[in-house]
Amino acid sequence: MGHSEFQMIAFKPPAFWWHSLGWQAALFSPIALAYNAIACWRLSNGKRARVGVPVLCIGNFTVGGGGKTPTALALGHAAQQLGLKPGFLSCGYGGSHLGPVLVEQHHSAALVGDEALLLAAVAPTVVADDRRLAAKFLIETGVDFIIMDDGFQSAGIAFDYALLVIDADRGFGNGMVFPAGPLRAQISQQVQLANAVLLIGEGSVDIRAIEQNASADMPVFKATLRPHDPEHFRGRRVLAFAGIANPGKFYRSLCGIGADVVVTRDFPDHHSFTETEMRRLLEAAEHAKLSLVTTRKDAVRIDQTKKYGCRLASVVEVLDVGLAFGQPGLASNVIGNTQANHRK
Repeated sequence: MGHSEFQMIAFKPPAFWWHSLGWQAALFSPIALAYNAIACWRLSNGKRARVGVPVLCIGNFTVGGGGKTPTALALGHAAQQLGLKPGFLSCGYGGSHLGPVLVEQHHSAALVGDEALLLAAVAPTVVADDRRLAAKFLIETGVDFIIMDDGFQSAGIAFDYALLVIDADRGFGNGMVFPAGPLRAQISQQVQLANAVLLIGEGSVDIRAIEQNASADMPVFKATLRPHDPEHFRGRRVLAFAGIANPGKFYRSLCGIGADVVVTRDFPDHHSFTETEMRRLLEAAEHAKLSLVTTRKDAVRIDQTKKYGCRLASVVEVLDVGLAFGQPGLASNVIGNTQANHRK
């Protein structure tokens, strides 16, 4: 997926994507047919270059988030525990750098993207529009195992194992392809290139479309996002704000650990907060005597070079979460299968 394409994703998904089919989906269906044809052709015919180390791709079926970055982080930690030197490859969604650039903690989210900053805190991370250049860059730094955060649908580098994540609360929405719905391409085409599926959350998503089109032995794993230090927020009255694909999940997580979520503020995914927006958040919280709480992904996008950004960063609290796999040894198995496929 090229730089121009990921800029398309940095927006607030329309509500009709997540409801039963209606006139809006019908209106966009002709465009969706054309988009799907192109996407399916790229999946089937896109040229992918092999690189010298195993490549694990973390993707998803839909536009926007679904838990790719937490999954990539969890697998990065697991790879390190196995004695590997993992590195992350990111397109830097929400950033402006075409790369390749080795992400440093002093970089801004506006330059390299919010997700890249989160990944770089764990292992070497390279942002580039050209994934082949990014992979070469990573290998030159000593990385011996590459984890791609997204990139399943794009031509670029060949992956040895593709793990597609699904938000179990949202699933596939109305089941239509972009822009009529959230799917990046029809499920039957995407699942042909996947090695496994990971359901994240407690929702009851209907995966019959996957089961009908996947190979009989393709595993479906489960995982949950667990808040760190939940006691810290118990009983606290908060103003929660988020610019992620599914802000409602964040608010429900806060409620689930006992926080009193009095006010919420939604922003588009990968949103760059303006001075006015940050000032209003501060004023609203101060007026109602609420604690400001956001996600780690949003926190790294607060521009502390701005007056109100500096003030907001000094008072906002972050609800950190981590991915817990449902099956013992799952991460090790995925990493081992990636290595085995690379040797074939």
